[in-house]
Amino acid sequence: MGVSLFWRMFMSNALVLAIAAALLIGPWVTVSSPVLLREALVIGGGLTAMLAANALLFRVGLAPLERLTKAMADANLLEPGLRARVTGHGELAQLTDTFNVMLGRLESERAASSGRVLSAQESERRRVARELHDEVGQTLTVVILQFKSLADRVPKDLREDVVTAQETVRDSLDEVRRIARRLRPGVLEDLGLASALRALVLEFAAPGVTVTHQVDASLPALGGQAELVLYRVAQEAMTNAARHSQASTISLGLRSAGECTVELIVRDDGQGLHGTKEGAGLLGMRERALLLGATLTLTSGDPRGTTVRLRVPLPKDGAV
Repeated sequence: MGVSLFWRMFMSNALVLAIAAALLIGPWVTVSSPVLLREALVIGGGLTAMLAANALLFRVGLAPLERLTKAMADANLLEPGLRARVTGHGELAQLTDTFNVMLGRLESERAASSGRVLSAQESERRRVARELHDEVGQTLTVVILQFKSLADRVPKDLREDVVTAQETVRDSLDEVRRIARRLRPGVLEDLGLASALRALVLEFAAPGVTVTHQVDASLPALGGQAELVLYRVAQEAMTNAARHSQASTISLGLRSAGECTVELIVRDDGQGLHGTKEGAGLLGMRERALLLGATLTLTSGDPRGTTVRLRVPLPKDGAV
C-alpha cells in the first residue's frame, strides 16, 4: 500500500521547513538586531519561496481529489459509462476506485428499477387502452346507434341537430380509439416495428406539416423489449416535434448502424432546444434508453431544428 495522503502532505511540509531551518542555521543567512533591510528581503524572499513550494505541493497532492470531485459532479445515472480516472496510488486511488464501483452499482440498480417502472407503465397502458376500447368505445357506439334511430323518428326541424350530435359522438369515438392505439400499439404487436413506425408517421401527418419516413428493410432481428423502446422513443420525439417545436418538416429514420447497432433518428426543422429544460417526455426517453444500454443524444441545429438519435446496441446473437 502507498503512503497515505496525510503522511505525503506532512513530509512535504517537513521538507520545506527543514530546508528553511538549514538555511537559517548555516552561514548563508544571518539575522541582526535590529534586522537589516538586506536580511529582511532575504527572509521575505524565503517566506515567499516556502509559500510557493507549499502551494505547488498541495496542488499536486490534491489534484486527484479535484478530478474526483468533478467526476462526482458530472455523474449522471441517465448517461451511464462515465468513470473517474484512477491515478496514483494510496488513499485517493482507493477512494476513486470505490466511487467508480459505487457508480456502476447505482447504474445497474437504476436500470433495473427503470425496467420495472416501465414494465408497470406498459401494463397500465394496456389496461387503460382495453377499457377505453371495450367499455367507452362500446358505449359510444351504442349512443351513435341510438342517435341514428332517433334521427329517423324526430321532426325534420330537429333532425339536423340530432345528426350533428351523432357526428360529435362519432368524432369522440374516433378520438377514443386514437388514444387507445397510442396507449397500446396493437400494430406493433401484430405486424412488427416497421409497420408500427409507418402507422405512427401517418398519425402526425397534418396540413402544413410534411412527415417522411425511411425504414431499413434489412434490419437485424429485434426482441419485443427493444422494439417497444424504439417505438416509444419515436412516438415521444414526433409528439414533441409536432406539438412544441412549430416544425413544418419531420422525418423519421430507422437503420442498421454497423453489425451490432440499430439507430433511430427523428429530425425536425422547428425552433430547437435552445434554452429548453428537459421535461417528463425527454426524461422518459432517457429512462427507456437506459433500459437497453442504448445511447440517446439530442442536438439542436443552428439556428433551428432538433435531432433525436437513439443508438441501440445488439448482443452478438442479434436479439434484444
